[in-house]
Amino acid sequence: MTSSSCCSLTTTPPSPSTSPSSSSTSIAKFISDQPYLSMLENRCSTMSDLQKIHAQIIKTGLVNDKVAASRVLAFCASPPGNMSYALMVFRQIQDPNLFIWNTIIRGFSQSSTPQTAISLFNEMLVSSPIEPQRLTYPSVFKAYTRLGQAYYGAQLHGRVAKLGLETDPFVRNTIIHMYANCGFLSEAGQLFDESTELDVVSWNSMIMGLSKCGEVGEAIRLFDKMPSRNSVSWNTMIGGYVRNGRFLEALELFGKMQEEGVKPSEFTMVSLLNASGRLGAIRQGEWIHEYISKNDIELNVIVVTAVIDMYCKCGSISKALRVFETAPKLGLSCWNSMIMGLALNGCEEEATELFSKFDSSSLEPDGVSFLAVLVACNHSGMVDKAKDYFSLMTKKYKIEPTIMHYSCMVDVLGQAGHLEEAEKVILSMPVEPDAIIWGSLLSACRKHGNIEMAQRAAEQVIELNTSESSAYVLMSNVYANSSRFEEAIEQRISMKENSVQKEPGCSLIEVDGEVHEFIAFGKTHPRAKEIYSLLNE
Repeated sequence: MTSSSCCSLTTTPPSPSTSPSSSSTSIAKFISDQPYLSMLENRCSTMSDLQKIHAQIIKTGLVNDKVAASRVLAFCASPPGNMSYALMVFRQIQDPNLFIWNTIIRGFSQSSTPQTAISLFNEMLVSSPIEPQRLTYPSVFKAYTRLGQAYYGAQLHGRVAKLGLETDPFVRNTIIHMYANCGFLSEAGQLFDESTELDVVSWNSMIMGLSKCGEVGEAIRLFDKMPSRNSVSWNTMIGGYVRNGRFLEALELFGKMQEEGVKPSEFTMVSLLNASGRLGAIRQGEWIHEYISKNDIELNVIVVTAVIDMYCKCGSISKALRVFETAPKLGLSCWNSMIMGLALNGCEEEATELFSKFDSSSLEPDGVSFLAVLVACNHSGMVDKAKDYFSLMTKKYKIEPTIMHYSCMVDVLGQAGHLEEAEKVILSMPVEPDAIIWGSLLSACRKHGNIEMAQRAAEQVIELNTSESSAYVLMSNVYANSSRFEEAIEQRISMKENSVQKEPGCSLIEVDGEVHEFIAFGKTHPRAKEIYSLLNE
């Protein structure tokens, strides 16, 4: 079958003399002659609409026509469609053509079950007389990317290379993206370096992959070398800085983005809000929030969540609540951010009250929601409430607790002095305890002076993380609080013998919209001499 027949929506291949324009005209005329197809084209906006039209198409026998079937399938396989319904439609089509195969594979590659796209592709190879073409492979590579299975994607890359499609820009970019996104940087770099024609998508994929793997220096080097950039390039680099904790550089790069007249998107704003929140830079965050309002950037659920989270991290709960209460649409992430923000800012009762309002909303709490409300219980010492919420999560909502949920329970029990019960929770967990959860118990033992349990907890922390300084420091303090000073000194000596160093303290302040970072005993600040001179005075 020729490529023209593969891409055609007609049931029979057009003759060689048929021009593309006449083929398009015949398809348009066919659709206009069929009222249900016209409705599908012009009036169908929901799956409910689609199902009604599809029922009429079945009644009229039009369902056997590949044009009609492909139009129904295309709607189901694209937002706001339904991939289960799409697969049902696909299975009812006899001898699907290349367009139909590509549609169903592409739909699943973008769905929550990308593995199905790969299964369908394999089915196409084994059971169908239709051969995949250049538009088929990118969807399969995308599915491998989303599954993190670049190893298997590499085998498909070999097939593509044999077919001579590796140099096709559309195919090549999805291969580079797959390797880079899955951390196969050498493979991505080799394909990138060997390509004679690189477009902005190729560059963006490499920058994204490098940033994701922590190679921010190499990412910015590529970014600076780019012959041309689009908004995705800037978003990728700003997001890379934020992902790697380089928040000041993210804000500085946004300044350059503005200088070059590139219009930011909601993705840019989310990254910048995250950076401002992590820095505690309230003025910078307020400016970004105002920028969003003035420039008509859509206040979708993701942006609203980022704004709420920024204000909460900066300690401005009143502004976070104002955003939460006036948002045009609230998603589960908005609720979770607001509850966690209240919990972390000393508003534990308000956090539990907001959690209780889930019953009056159309949403159900998830694991993050319960983590937030358990944090509220932890900070306020509400042991009984924490137990009730933990039980509600597991019994009513059937949510499997993570180690973070268990850590909250251990902390709330330990800080309240229920040390034996806290240790019992750790020992009965279905997941392997980590150094953090044993550290919580150790901290509680220090508070309540239980030396014997503290020793057990400290041994576990050091065994799980030999470079962790907190176990030595806390154990030393436990001994010192009990006037066992020789043993306290031994802990400090042991710490030095094992080359364990305590992480220096760090603080950030914002002055006139500029964020300043200070490290304990550090002299990296540009005005360090003046600061120490003033301290000496």
